[in-house]
This record gives sequence, C-alpha cells and structure tokens, in this order.
Amino acid sequence: MLRQAMIRCTCFFIRSLNKKNVHQRQGLPTLLPMFPIADTKNPAAVQAAVAAIHGEMFRRGDREFVSRAFDWAVDAFLGKYRDYQPIDALYHDLEHTLQGTLCYTQILHGRQRVGVAPAVPQRMFELGLLAILLHDTGYLKVRGDNEGTGAKYTLIHVSRSANFAQQLLAEKGFSTEDAGIVMRMIRCTGVNVKIDAIPFQSEVERIIGFCIGTADLLGQMAAADYVDKLPILFAEFAESARYSGTKTMFESAEHLLKMTPTFWEKYVRPKIEKDFQSNY
Repeated sequence: MLRQAMIRCTCFFIRSLNKKNVHQRQGLPTLLPMFPIADTKNPAAVQAAVAAIHGEMFRRGDREFVSRAFDWAVDAFLGKYRDYQPIDALYHDLEHTLQGTLCYTQILHGRQRVGVAPAVPQRMFELGLLAILLHDTGYLKVRGDNEGTGAKYTLIHVSRSANFAQQLLAEKGFSTEDAGIVMRMIRCTGVNVKIDAIPFQSEVERIIGFCIGTADLLGQMAAADYVDKLPILFAEFAESARYSGTKTMFESAEHLLKMTPTFWEKYVRPKIEKDFQSNY
C-alpha cells in the first residue's frame, strides 16, 4: 500500500507538471486549468473541449475540422472503417488516444497563450491533431485476424499506425505532403525512436512532433487511474512478447508497478525534457 501511495504521488506530480511548466519557464502565471478538462472516457466531451480550444486559437478556422477528425478516429476504433475490427487492446484503447489528444491540445494552447516562438499555424496544429488521434491505430486488427488482441503488434504498432494514417488521409483527400507530415509526427511516439533519424521538413513540424510525443506520455501517466491500469498494460507487454518471441522488461504486473517511479525518472522525464525539449 505504501508503494502504491508513493506511485500515485508520482502521477500527481506529473499532472502538476503538465499544468505549470510552460508558464513557469516563461515567468508567467498559470493560465490554463489542470489536465484533464474533459472526461476522457467520453469521446464527445473530449471533442467538445478540443473544438473549443481550436476555435479560440484559430478564430477564422474551419469549425468542422475537429468533428471530422474525431469521427474518422472514433469510427476506426469502433470497427467502422474498412475491414478493421473494433479495438480489442485493453490498455491502448480509445480512451488512451483521447487522453493524449486532450493533452496535445492543451500543450499547443498553452504555447500560444504565452507566446512561445515559433507560432504554430492552423494547418500544422490540425495535422498534429490527426497524428495524435491516429497514433495508436496500429493496434487495430483486420477482420479475420482472430489470434490474440491488437497488443501483439506492440513492437510494430508505430509503423502500422503511420501506414494506417497514410491510407486514411489519402482517402480523405489530403496531399501526399500532408500525409508524410502526419506519418513523421506519429514516429515521435515510438518508445525507442531516434529523434535525429526523423527527417522533419520544418522547425514547426519538429515542434509539433515533440508535442505529440510528450502528450502521448503525459496524457496517460497523468491520468488518475494510471496505476490501476498497470496490470492490463503488463498483459499487453506479455502478449507482445509471446507473439514476437522476445522477453518483457518486467517480470510481473507488480514489478511494472514497482518500477513506475524509475520509469518516470529514467525514461519519461529525460525523454520529454531532453529529446522533446520541454514542450509542455
């Protein structure tokens, strides 16, 4: 119980970081509420929150873009796109994506509110929104794939997600250039990604990619029930190991729980502050 209490304190600390960091680095007061600002179990609530921020940031923008993007992503996770099944990975589910999406939106909103340069134009914000919404579609299985769950694709889910995004965006009329931007942004969510190997085409694209990678990590670890979900996360790791013939980093769900503070201090925090340059 003491260990779980300490781990929950770590997660609370992560939530507070998401609120304060950008503003404190700029010497400005905190302007935004602490994450989350919507129930991430409710896609409509998250969509409404993201749409409100999008409307505030880009007052002359396409008011329907956010709803279209959410419809595409939600349909995919519900098994309503092409021949894909509904998501059956228990940890990397729709809520996990919504946590990252809400966090991404708040990070970009915070950057704009405090005037961090370079400014992010509407098009790049929206491509980033597509990237975070689609970044875990690599866990989806096609119909007829009845072995295990989508968790078996853990080691290759980033490339599968990028390919999924490329296919969907082409169907929706996006240019090859825009699809390429989204695919590079998705690569930022890979656990072992070498950032220097991603051929970003602009500074803004790189920053958005870093914000997506940051949001993917903070969105889940700042969730109030993150600790409670660790057993199902371990189950995904174990399934992936069986499918790929590799070993997991953790011996058990209890071991994963025990290592969470170390995971934060030795991997996540250096990742978001060094590799992703503290874009939060």
